[in-house]
Amino acid sequence: MRIAITGVRGQLGWELVRSLSPLGEVIRWDREIADLSRPVLLDGLLRYYQPDVIVNAAAYTAVDKAEDDRVTARLVNTESVDVMARAAKRTGALLIHFSTDYVFDGKSAEPYSEDCDTSPLNVYGATKRDGELAVIASECDHLIFRTSWVYATRGANFMLTMLRLAQERELLKIVDDQIGAPTPATMLANSTAHAISQAMCERREGRFKSGLFHLTAHGVTSWHGYASAIIDYARNLAPSGRVRVKHIEAVPSEAFPTRAARPRNSALNNDRFGERFGLMRPHWWDALAQTLDERFERRA
Repeated sequence: MRIAITGVRGQLGWELVRSLSPLGEVIRWDREIADLSRPVLLDGLLRYYQPDVIVNAAAYTAVDKAEDDRVTARLVNTESVDVMARAAKRTGALLIHFSTDYVFDGKSAEPYSEDCDTSPLNVYGATKRDGELAVIASECDHLIFRTSWVYATRGANFMLTMLRLAQERELLKIVDDQIGAPTPATMLANSTAHAISQAMCERREGRFKSGLFHLTAHGVTSWHGYASAIIDYARNLAPSGRVRVKHIEAVPSEAFPTRAARPRNSALNNDRFGERFGLMRPHWWDALAQTLDERFERRA
């Protein structure tokens, strides 16, 4: 089985290479090889390699910048996704595509299910939503996974930012009125490997059904709760004196105006994924502790 992965230098792409390598030949595409801002070149790449599975871990994720760079955001998050979906339909490949909680407006009082209406608040969310629609419209065999608040021991993410700021400042002010599920890239990658194995078996047996699934760690917290958990746990792992922060103040979103609006509720209902693939999801706190253990072990 030949598996092509885009965005392999990103935090999710890096983990996907690790988790999918036992399944077959992995073709690693970074931005230099598969530039999603140039969909025509991407189509040529797919025609040449003709992978059995296409895993799209690349995206334009600069949420605020996207408000002023709509063309590039659409090329990466919508038009290139459409190219991959059409290629998968043409060759009979399976397409795995990752999407986001930002397709919702965050006004619901309950966790969002896959059947809830989308209503993105910003350009990033709109282009990701349109990417989902392109995949579905292509009628290729596909699995779309919506996730939230992704982090890892490498790359740029909230966990690593908090660890850095904890060494530099005594006071942190963190938003407490946006909730979601911090989700480790390792969990996403391992779950994807399981889903691909199951999907390929279902395809061989003629019983595969494409679908859209929510996939996050279990439970929810606020950005403030997330930051507090990171720093409290880090105090026990970091060398003495490395964590300087003494207080983490909870503040409303209005304290940090941003170019793009963010959803207040990013909680996603994962029941459909559990029913289809039979996997248990770790609680966000347990997954965070495991990731921090790995981070500090590497730096020891």
